[in-house]
Amino acid sequence: MRKVQTLAAAVLAVTLLAGCGGGTPTPAASGDASSAPAGGSGETLVIYTNSNGEGRGEWLTAEAAKAGYKVEVVGAGGADATNKLIAEKNNPIADVAFGLNNMYFAQIKAADALEAYKPAWAGEVDQALGDGEAYWPLVKQAILLGYNSDKVTADAAPKDWTDLWTKDEFKDRYERVTGMGTATAQLVFAGILTRYKDDSGDLGISDEGWKQAEQYFQHGSPAVPKTDLFARIASGEADMGQMPSSIIAEREKTFKVNVETVKPSVGVPLAVEQVALVKGTDKKEEAQKFIDWFGSADVQGAWAKKFNSMPVNKSAAAKANPDVVDFFADLKQQDIDWEFVQENMGSWVEKIELEYMQ
Repeated sequence: MRKVQTLAAAVLAVTLLAGCGGGTPTPAASGDASSAPAGGSGETLVIYTNSNGEGRGEWLTAEAAKAGYKVEVVGAGGADATNKLIAEKNNPIADVAFGLNNMYFAQIKAADALEAYKPAWAGEVDQALGDGEAYWPLVKQAILLGYNSDKVTADAAPKDWTDLWTKDEFKDRYERVTGMGTATAQLVFAGILTRYKDDSGDLGISDEGWKQAEQYFQHGSPAVPKTDLFARIASGEADMGQMPSSIIAEREKTFKVNVETVKPSVGVPLAVEQVALVKGTDKKEEAQKFIDWFGSADVQGAWAKKFNSMPVNKSAAAKANPDVVDFFADLKQQDIDWEFVQENMGSWVEKIELEYMQ
């Protein structure tokens, strides 16, 4: 386990990996992205993302304007944004999408809702982290189980997710989700269910695996609408729950709590947020220029500095918070069969919502 005091605010939706605000943000404080390539035409680009929380949408709007781009940032949870992009593929509203992970973009690509485009900065990233064609990597995000370290000592803390519902001291003390529409929630279950892969099991998962999912819901404290997990931790209503790495430090400051994170022996799910050009946009050239600008080392470096994120762009990583770089260097990534997850996540979500989520 380790303190992640230096990682700052991010997403989420649940959530988690995914901030899920909606609507169009207004310009706010900015970092230094002025040296990145600019040259927008003045057309308004509609951008779908699940990574607009904690001021990201406002920052992007302001910095894009400085570079000559007029953008409308529309926030939604990872799964919701994915479904929206697929539903609108014959009459697209968005021009660009970013923040969604590989699992989501693979679904959007399979639905023929993305157009291949190779950004100007493609050579500065590990292309294997995306698909090297339609979606390209921007930021790494770890999906973690965090706990109130002012109340739970490291020795007494859970060592893995399964401890939450199998050990009496944690039952009813962890927040469990009440919806499966966010990236973080789905990634948490990807990390749990894939441990119980069984070709002869229901939806590829053994009976024991589904028992784990059922017990997660039976013994957790349901999330409270419009109430942050950290607020519940501060009030003593809950002691632990799921969180993306980048939100921890800022939430600790905001809610005046201290959080440690669990490092299971199997590792933690690691999401890579991507950017892509939406197929059918009537502002294709402007959208391509925006992607070149947004994913550039200068802009991603400024984004990393402002939000303590871990950029994939190698030049931008040099500008990231050293503690963030060290955290990810020391982090064990869980070995997950993402092709298997992508093929089954929709059915898993449906089963969970119908059978276990009360």
